[in-house]
Amino acid sequence: MSENISNDRKDGVAQPVDTENSVASEDVATASDAPRTPAAEPVSGIAFEELPPAEPGADVIAAAVKTLPNAPGVYRMINEHGQVLYVGKARSLKKRVVSYTRLGGQNNRIARMIRATAAMDFVRTRTETEALLLEANLIKRLRPRFNVLLRDDKSFPYILITGDHEAPMIVKHRGARKRAGDYYGPFASAGAVGRTINALQKAFLIRSCSDSVYESRTRPCLLYQIKRCSAPCTGEISVEDYAKLVEEARAFLSGRSQAVRTELAQEMEAASSRFDFEQAAVYRDRLAALSHVQSHQGVNPQSVEEADVFAIHQEGGMACVQVFFFRTGQNWGNRAYFPKADKTMDAAQILQAFLAQFYDDKPVPKLVLASEEFEERTLLTEALSERAGHRIQVHVPQRGEKRELVEHALTNAREALGRRLAETSSQARLLQGLGEAFGLPSPPRRVEVYDNSHIQGTNAVGGMIVAGPEGFSKPHYRKFNIRSEEITPGDDFGMMREVLTRRFSRLLKEAGPRNPEEQTTEDGSEAQSDAIPAWPDLIVIDGGKGQLSATLTVLKELGIEDQPVVSIAKGRDREAGRETFFMAGKAPFMLPHRDPVLYFIQRLRDEAHRFAIGSHRARRKKAMTANPLDEISGIGPSRKRALLRHFGTARAVSRAGVEDLMDVEGISEQMAEIIYDHFHEHGG
Repeated sequence: MSENISNDRKDGVAQPVDTENSVASEDVATASDAPRTPAAEPVSGIAFEELPPAEPGADVIAAAVKTLPNAPGVYRMINEHGQVLYVGKARSLKKRVVSYTRLGGQNNRIARMIRATAAMDFVRTRTETEALLLEANLIKRLRPRFNVLLRDDKSFPYILITGDHEAPMIVKHRGARKRAGDYYGPFASAGAVGRTINALQKAFLIRSCSDSVYESRTRPCLLYQIKRCSAPCTGEISVEDYAKLVEEARAFLSGRSQAVRTELAQEMEAASSRFDFEQAAVYRDRLAALSHVQSHQGVNPQSVEEADVFAIHQEGGMACVQVFFFRTGQNWGNRAYFPKADKTMDAAQILQAFLAQFYDDKPVPKLVLASEEFEERTLLTEALSERAGHRIQVHVPQRGEKRELVEHALTNAREALGRRLAETSSQARLLQGLGEAFGLPSPPRRVEVYDNSHIQGTNAVGGMIVAGPEGFSKPHYRKFNIRSEEITPGDDFGMMREVLTRRFSRLLKEAGPRNPEEQTTEDGSEAQSDAIPAWPDLIVIDGGKGQLSATLTVLKELGIEDQPVVSIAKGRDREAGRETFFMAGKAPFMLPHRDPVLYFIQRLRDEAHRFAIGSHRARRKKAMTANPLDEISGIGPSRKRALLRHFGTARAVSRAGVEDLMDVEGISEQMAEIIYDHFHEHGG
């Protein structure tokens, strides 16, 4: 088994930490803001070995090689700050790592990586396929600077037919697949799932209501009236007949769509022949619904039942991977990815790394089609088959319908990359204009915009959005729940002081003092032109001169100097285009009414406003749905239900005496006293 190791180092030696119990501060939305490296998950059958570092660079690697085995495994190259630079896998660790002991003959990317290496970690595995799977897992978790990184890897939506109820329901699902049932997907978008579920409800009449609604129904709902549900909740259909409908839906989603259509057609003809035209019309409508599902999916191949199609296009130092999903012979949508990769890597290398990471946490179809032949296709096929538990085929088609599918995906990849390059070029011009407008020494690579949202001081939330060379960088967004009790409700200056104090105190601790000449990214590496550095090049505050003064005061107290800050005051009657800008040491000024930079700043401010309001509404909704009974130890769902059923509301429970509480089923005298004391100790 592998041992959890952090990359926080003292004198160049790794220190073990408890990564299972580490908790990020609530100041941050995701753990990516902290420059810490999560440990590898335990993988059965592998042994962990760590070698002490020698001198930086090739000497460190040469020292490590001396004790490495001729066995498969995964290696990590680590810099002097404890940050993982690169994760690789090898059939033989010794033979693979020895290739890094010399700088001669290496390209610039590898040479830089070798020079920056201060230590190495190794994980030995039983097989090379296991090493490939572990490598993909570690790359996604550690996000090393020199690896190909899969970005925008949001979870895909699926269709779930539940398996924990006598009358299964059909529902959209996203996230961990914990509930029992059958999952079908992935779909490229939530909209595609919704449209498919609507059509499947018409075709198979499966319920979509929750189990609690199902149990409480006394008469059929509207969905039954419009022929989108068979109403098993009220016995309009027997459990046995409903189970048959569910099996037909499962068969259709599993790829046996033609068999289902044939059976429905036969049932329709049989009903018609016995003059049961009403029943025949039901089968006709169900067939029409199935036709609707299949006719609105775009490209529908005849020879491919289940496959994912990948095509990559490179241009202008960037790459786009277009993915199409085909299930049951239908196109379930597509998505474009723009992986982060070194400009010296070719399309085959990027696609190879992309595929391994893509399937790290997703089910694999029986067939994977790719636009490029890559070196480790056979190994990837073995690894994916091992993970799926059945045979997987990774194929690079040269002719026929499968090649046409790949060409179609390639066309979409080319067009998507063209759009991204145009957007990036436009963003670069806007950032250059922003730097010139506010007197910055160079175009900013990280712009942070702050805003607050509250209703008369309640549920106050501060929001920070980030923009960079590629537009809004949502993984870097942060929300701050205002916690201070000393702030007067509605004091915007006090809220901004708290937000900025928490933000920059943490930044100083994690990234060190600001050095404009040596900006680094959040992983500790030197910032590149297209990277997001840790420190902002410009802070934008939604407010006037007072907000600017509050911001500068906070920065001064923290010892932060030479940090460009600008505040925006809305124009007369809040008219867009009449904003006044305030900066330290400058007189208030305005930008030309039709200046593209002004529109850009308005977009930044509106995005910060949207994010802050959304965070505030989420907090307010959570507060509104909170129940004081949840705070009482020993009150679970059953007792909570019994109390609310007996008294009606939580307020009524808080006013009840001990004897009244004891009248509730499941509430003993001791529990009644606990409930009574809870509300009266808290002034209820």
